[in-house]
Amino acid sequence: MIPALMPTYNRADLAFERGEGAWLYATDGRRFLDFAAGIATCSLGHANAHLVKAISEQAARVIHVSNLFRIPQAEKLAARLVEATFADSVFFCNSGAEANEGMVKAVRRAQAKSGHPERTRILCFDGAFHGRTLGMLSATGNPAYLDGFGERAPGFDHVPLNNMNAVRSAITPETAGVMLEPVQGESGIKAADMRFLRELRTMCDEFGLFLAFDEVQTGVGRTGKLFAHEWAGVTPDVMSTAKGLGGGFPIGAILATETVAKHLTAGSHGTTFGGNPLACAAANAVLDVLLAPGFLEQVRERARLLDTLLDNLIRECPDIFSERRGLGLLIGLKCVPKAADVLNAAHNAGLLAVTAGDNVLRLVPPLVITEADCHEAVSRLKQAAEAIRATSRETVS
Repeated sequence: MIPALMPTYNRADLAFERGEGAWLYATDGRRFLDFAAGIATCSLGHANAHLVKAISEQAARVIHVSNLFRIPQAEKLAARLVEATFADSVFFCNSGAEANEGMVKAVRRAQAKSGHPERTRILCFDGAFHGRTLGMLSATGNPAYLDGFGERAPGFDHVPLNNMNAVRSAITPETAGVMLEPVQGESGIKAADMRFLRELRTMCDEFGLFLAFDEVQTGVGRTGKLFAHEWAGVTPDVMSTAKGLGGGFPIGAILATETVAKHLTAGSHGTTFGGNPLACAAANAVLDVLLAPGFLEQVRERARLLDTLLDNLIRECPDIFSERRGLGLLIGLKCVPKAADVLNAAHNAGLLAVTAGDNVLRLVPPLVITEADCHEAVSRLKQAAEAIRATSRETVS
């Protein structure tokens, strides 16, 4: 018999009743160091006092009114994002996939309203992940995700990442823009070269295309900059973000320059829940922390520490881990055994993580981790490695 909750996930047999910082406490009493963070979403960890206070106080006033009325919390959040980024204007929605859908619409509409209605196609990249809606499954292009859902939505072309010759060869008179993640998460923590990102910006300017960054996972401090494209010194025309923006509360956003945003006029796009007072109160609380002096430098310091510790781990356990990938606190460990087996061993050692493609274990801890948390996480990975070795020895004997 099918369960009441649709079986769309292979869930671990764990349920959590409370958390504190980078730690989660299961209903069976076990304590876990959380290097999954709700899949790179709990940016301030668990039970952050400032975030809890902001959500509680706003919930006691007004939760939702719809975008038929002004929302001061959204206006404040948009102004802060504009001040801190390349953007001139912001649209709020509910999720990363929804932000990406809106971003594609924005690119197409800006081309159409600028005299190029034929420009509707979006150039995407092999290994991308842009969400689970029908449109974004087509932008992703992974056949496994498309299985059983009918024909792909038209308008998306795919080329290899970091291959500028392939990009230029794929441009046609119908190309509207280029969309990519600065670091591909789902396919195995694969980073776009900084030079490649800069060359994309130059090429988009040359052909009159819009450069669109999907920073759903890489944004909001995850890489040690507010947004990952800042590392390359590249300015997009439009960008999506979500995940860490609400610290665990659902919110997504589309950030755009005036060139793109001015064409999203009244009635051209919309949302019922997006940007409501509660979601924006949460996101403003997150920005209070992230934009405070020294916070992002602390994220970079923790990332450098983890890089060193994990490189040592790889040297000590070459039979378990072969490579470290990523940027900032978006980290991938290429596994020698099955990544799922490494994940299970990590769970047994009290460490939560996430798998990714290419047999990678993904580590995406809260941005507020301490030095002690970093050392503890690597210690538990060593325990996981020893457990896998022990199992292998038992199998051989």
